[in-house]
Amino acid sequence: MSWRDQPWSGVFPATLCAFHADESIDEDGLREYFTELALVEGVQGLTCNGHTGEIMSLRPQERARVTQICAQAVRDANRRTGRQVKVISGVSAEGSLEAIDHAIAAREAGADAILLMPPHHWLRFGRSAKTAVGFVQDVAAGADVRIVIHQYPSWTKAGYSLAEMLEMVKLPQVVTIKMGTRDMARWLYEYEQLKLAAPRVSIITCHDEFLLPSLVEGCDGALIGFAGFAPELMIRIVHCALDGDLAGAKEAQKLVAPLARLIYNFGEPGCGAHQRMKVARWLMNKFPSPHFRRPVRPLAGEEVARLRKELEQLGITCREL
Repeated sequence: MSWRDQPWSGVFPATLCAFHADESIDEDGLREYFTELALVEGVQGLTCNGHTGEIMSLRPQERARVTQICAQAVRDANRRTGRQVKVISGVSAEGSLEAIDHAIAAREAGADAILLMPPHHWLRFGRSAKTAVGFVQDVAAGADVRIVIHQYPSWTKAGYSLAEMLEMVKLPQVVTIKMGTRDMARWLYEYEQLKLAAPRVSIITCHDEFLLPSLVEGCDGALIGFAGFAPELMIRIVHCALDGDLAGAKEAQKLVAPLARLIYNFGEPGCGAHQRMKVARWLMNKFPSPHFRRPVRPLAGEEVARLRKELEQLGITCREL
């Protein structure tokens, strides 16, 4: 089956979250941003409340409200285009019961699926395989919602083994694995084994910094923050790679690379990169504000000026400071 016939393949932008200067959610600005992304041809779904969307700074009821705004914007866009763009909402919780509550709230707010992150205390203390698989089983049974598994880097204590993921894909609620292993030596083998065991489950990359290599090795799409920043560019490179057009993908990469260096600075996606992404899109007059929520502090004035200068050097018109 072609990746184009797989409903959970393609490009899924991980979205930013808009705030006013007083840290309240800018609902109008957020709705406009979601609508703009949903109208881009080739966007398969929007993912709100991810790390890019500052989930850790949002209160539980705010996560549900962001999901609701996203779902409303996407449904309105779908009515205009006749397409079926999906909504995925991030769920981050330390225990199964809390995760079930958040998953139900996301579903009731209009999400088509949740992006289920591992409990973050695992990063410090680790966990058994029974606990890891059991957590996903608990949420699947308790919320009965489609699940995108969020695979963390292999160097963390929260990353799943292949054996654990092979158990997870047996669950009918699991539709996708967002593969963030960041271990290219494992990538192809794990992709092949997971597709052999569960062909219906898509494997999508979140390797913004290794996007083309992971797409070429074996992949069904991408769920990435950079697609919430420059969706047309990401769609071009992802679609070319998935269609086997390596020359086209490499040509698109030439446009992506300087922007990626500006945002990621040769590192992994993280809070600093997400902040630069938000400020850069604001500088481009494509996002309502540059504000992050505490405890993150504002970018220094010289850093904002540097971003503006480098964007203009790439031929991008920016707002006056």
